Amino acid sequence: MPNNINPAEVSSVLLEQLKSLDTSLKLEEVGTVLTVGDGVARIYGLLNATANELLEFEDGTMGIVMNLEEDNVGAVILGSSEGIKEGQTVKRTKRLASIDVCDSMLGRVITPLGNPIDGGVPIEGEKLRMPLDRKAPGVIYRQPVNQALQTGLKAIDSMIPIGRGQRELIIGDRQTGKTAIAIDTIINQKNNFEKGDPVYCIYVAIGQKASTVANTVQVLKEHGAMAYTVVVAATAADSAALQYYAPFAGAAIGEYFRDRGMHALVVYDDLSKQAVAYRELSLILRRPSGREAYPGDVFYLHSRLLERAAKINIETSVAEKMNDLPESMKGKVVGGGSLTALPIIETQAGDVSAYIPTHVISITDGQIYLVSNLFNEGFRPAIDVGISVSRVGGSAQIKAMKKVAGTLKIDQAQYRELEAFSQFSSDMDKVTAMTLDRGRKTKELLIQKQYTPMPVEEQIAILYCGIHGLLTDVPVEKVSEFQDNFLQVMRSKHRADVLEQLLAGNLSKEVTDVIEEEAKGISSQYK
Repeated sequence: MPNNINPAEVSSVLLEQLKSLDTSLKLEEVGTVLTVGDGVARIYGLLNATANELLEFEDGTMGIVMNLEEDNVGAVILGSSEGIKEGQTVKRTKRLASIDVCDSMLGRVITPLGNPIDGGVPIEGEKLRMPLDRKAPGVIYRQPVNQALQTGLKAIDSMIPIGRGQRELIIGDRQTGKTAIAIDTIINQKNNFEKGDPVYCIYVAIGQKASTVANTVQVLKEHGAMAYTVVVAATAADSAALQYYAPFAGAAIGEYFRDRGMHALVVYDDLSKQAVAYRELSLILRRPSGREAYPGDVFYLHSRLLERAAKINIETSVAEKMNDLPESMKGKVVGGGSLTALPIIETQAGDVSAYIPTHVISITDGQIYLVSNLFNEGFRPAIDVGISVSRVGGSAQIKAMKKVAGTLKIDQAQYRELEAFSQFSSDMDKVTAMTLDRGRKTKELLIQKQYTPMPVEEQIAILYCGIHGLLTDVPVEKVSEFQDNFLQVMRSKHRADVLEQLLAGNLSKEVTDVIEEEAKGISSQYK
C-alpha cells in the first residue's frame, strides 16, 4: 500500500480539532422527581436550589421551588402535570421566578407567566425580566401621595379620593359592584392616555370564570380602554399555583412602568381567592400541620404584595439606588413614577372583622366599603360613607374638589343617621326637614350608572349645586334629569369660563356665580 498520507495534513487537522475542543466542564444540577400530584412535585437531589427558583421538568414544564426540606424540595408546577412522571429528571435554571415584560403587552390578555391567551400574535419587543416576588421599595425611596388618580365616580373622587401610589381596598359582599368600580376607574384613565400622560392599567383576574374575564375584556375594548391595559388571567380552571402567582405577575408588570417614571394602576380581583389558592398549596405541600390555617401566613402574603404599590421618590439619583432593583432595570430607572393598587376582598355577610378583611384593611391606605342593601335600593356605587375612608384624603384631590367636597362625607353620614331617626317622628322642625331634603338630593346626585365615568370638573360643578342647596325646587325623582340638563349647559356654554377653571383648581366667585345662575335657571322649571 503506497504511503501517500501527508503527516503535515494530519497534524493540521488534529490541531484544528483540538482548537475547537471545549475543555470546560458543564455542570447542570439535576434532581429526580420523587412524587407528583395535585400540581405539586417533590424532587430529590437539588441540594442547592433556593426558594422561589424556577425549575425545568423533562417535558419543558416549569415549576417554582416553594418548600425546602432536608432531603428534598417541594415545587409547584406551573401548568399541567400530565407529562411529569416519577423518576424523571428536573433541572435548576438558577434564576428566580420572573416574568418578561414589555410595552407590547398592552392591549393583551396574558397568563401569569407572560404568555398571551387571547389568540393574537406572539408578544414581541424589548423585554425586561421582572421578578414575580420582590422586596418593596424602602422608606427613603418613596414619597407621600400628592397626585389624584381620578376614578370618574363622584362618590369616590369627592368623599374617598384615591391618589397615585395609594392602596385603596374595595371591600363588600358578592354582587355589590366591587369589580364595577375598578373597571370604571380603568375606563376613566382614557382621558389621561389621550393627553399623553397615561396611567397604564393592569387588571388581574384571579379564580374567575373564563366567560367573566372575556366579558370584562370586551367591556374594556368597547370603551377604548384596552389600548393602555394588560389583563392577567388565572381563571377558576387554572391551577392553584397560577392563581397564587397571578397578583405577583400584575405587581411585576406595574413595577416595570413605575420604576421607569410612569404611572400604573393594578387591580387585584380578588385577593380572597388568592388566599384560598395559597392555603391549598400549603396543604398539598404538607407544610407543618396548622400552617394552612395560620393567619400570619396570609397576612404576610398580602402585605408583601400590597407594599409594592408606592409613589417613588422624584429624584432619579435617589430612585436609582432603590433596594432590590432587578438587574434588567439598572440604568433605566426614572424617579417620580407610581403604582396604585386597588385590591378587592369579598366579605361574607358583611363581616369586615373576619381575619382576611381585617388584615388587608390594616395594610391599605383606606377602604371603599360596599353594602348590599344600598345596592339593592339602586344606590350605586353602593358605598357606606360611614365606614369607608381614604387615609390620604385631600392630598389626592385637586384644589377645587377639596373646597367643594370638604364637608360632603360628614353631611352624608349625618343625613343617614338623621334619616333613620326621622322615620319614627311624626312632626319635624324646618331645619331637620331642610337637612333631610338636601341630603336626599345630594345622595341622588351621587348615583352613577356603570361605565359612565365623569370628568372631575363636571363632578365639582354638579356637587356644588347639591351641597349649596341649589336643588331646593327640584323634586327628588327629577334630580338626575336636572343633572343632565345642567351639565349639557355647562359643556356647551361655559367650558372655558367654568369647567376649565375648575380643572385648574380655581373656584372663584365669578365661577360660582355662573354655576348658581345656571342652576337656578334650570331648577325654576320644576317649581
